Amino acid sequence: MGGYGTQGCPSPRYRTGGVIGISARTTRGLTISGLVALCMFTALALALGYANKARCTGPLYDEWGRSEPAYQERAYGDVCYSDIQNLWIGRDIDRHVFPYVNGGIAADGTLYGGVVEYPVLTGVLIWLGAMFAHTDAGFLAASALLMTPFGLAVAWWLGRLSGWRALLWALSPPLVLYAFHNWDLPVVACAAGAVFVVHRWTSASLRRRATAAAVLFGLGFALKLYPALFVLPLALYVLTEGRGEARRFDVRGALQVVGAAVGTAVLANLPFMLAGFGGWLASFDFQSRRQVDISTNSVWYWGFRHWTDSEGFQSAMGVVSPLLILLSFAVACAVGWLRYERAGTYPWIQVSAAMLCGFLLLHKVHSPQYTLWLLPFFVLVSVRWGWIVAYLVADVAMGISIFRWFYLNMSGLPGGIHDGFTAQALMIGVWGRAALLVGLFVAFLAARSTVDDLGPGGPSGAARALPDLADHDVPISTPGNGDQRGRSRWAR
Repeated sequence: MGGYGTQGCPSPRYRTGGVIGISARTTRGLTISGLVALCMFTALALALGYANKARCTGPLYDEWGRSEPAYQERAYGDVCYSDIQNLWIGRDIDRHVFPYVNGGIAADGTLYGGVVEYPVLTGVLIWLGAMFAHTDAGFLAASALLMTPFGLAVAWWLGRLSGWRALLWALSPPLVLYAFHNWDLPVVACAAGAVFVVHRWTSASLRRRATAAAVLFGLGFALKLYPALFVLPLALYVLTEGRGEARRFDVRGALQVVGAAVGTAVLANLPFMLAGFGGWLASFDFQSRRQVDISTNSVWYWGFRHWTDSEGFQSAMGVVSPLLILLSFAVACAVGWLRYERAGTYPWIQVSAAMLCGFLLLHKVHSPQYTLWLLPFFVLVSVRWGWIVAYLVADVAMGISIFRWFYLNMSGLPGGIHDGFTAQALMIGVWGRAALLVGLFVAFLAARSTVDDLGPGGPSGAARALPDLADHDVPISTPGNGDQRGRSRWAR
């Protein structure tokens, strides 16, 4: 009734996050055969994703290795566009120039000398994918081959964390649509791997696990920036776990998490800063110069597109968007703190998910493949299925219709809201997705994590791991001692 069994041990209602050193009772996800099946489903989705993008390649190529005929019309009209194939020309990728070192940004915002508009580790990944390629088709194939292991790793880790719910990753339409749209699978792997380390590296202390996860977040920052958002919730999780009977805040552990993330990001960027500071800075300069326009596909464009030609509007967006994003982060962390005070555990995964929703909604750029960032949280957090299905439907509507709409405009064909279903589907996708991100922000913060629902036998959840008392030193009551100090800490 109050969270304790009759033998003085925590009942199955107790949370299992932060478990260390109890290998015999550690939570587990799928069996090996289940994980293999999950990875096979993921491999199938990745193969379909590659086949979809490869429809835009060949059959002929021009002198620069660009697919012919009518590459751009096919990319939009057949909905097989990918940034990977598109950026083969225009960033010196086709010339196999090592990124950043000898490049920069021109006064008109054009990148040159091998600079790409992505953080350094993604730039290196792009360079590796192009190393032996001589056409955009070869570049797409090599890039897909490089990124496939990361997509499979995400499936494996999510299966270990949340069981068959990981099918939301393996069989989701966004994985087919966006797996090879851009270079996002490696950064998603960093984020998923960090959660796995925190909750499944059972032989290490919480501080050590969180520090290792922070290193992965730092690497993620050097790939696509967004995992840096999750450092603060993780630090608060470590801070509130504390040590000793007095339950003092673990300030040192929290600072260690932040330091590990920052240090890793600096170490990843430092060689490029030293080798070519101007080229390294150019990628950040490029992003800071981006204006709200059709290429950004954000609510700011679709809601205020009649004002996007105004310099005043663009300047205002450079201030309003970041401030609102920071406000959403503050709200998410504050709600997480209220949950901590009520339940005794800081819900860092749920807070991270909500922060990502705030970022996706309010940032001035919302590329289609960003849905891949959100998918793992549909697995890791137990939000209602209606939210997930609705979001995936809205995302598919947007992800397909946006390119068809580009095609109509390029071809001079009618593309207004009253001219056909393309524009209507696009608006359903854009505004449906925006409304759902608002709802998901709230839903994530109110939900529980699925990570620790699984017992050691698999997805039945019949058994739970016990908290490690050596790490947490929380008194557990028995029928004889009457000590109830552990109740608010461990009861859900």
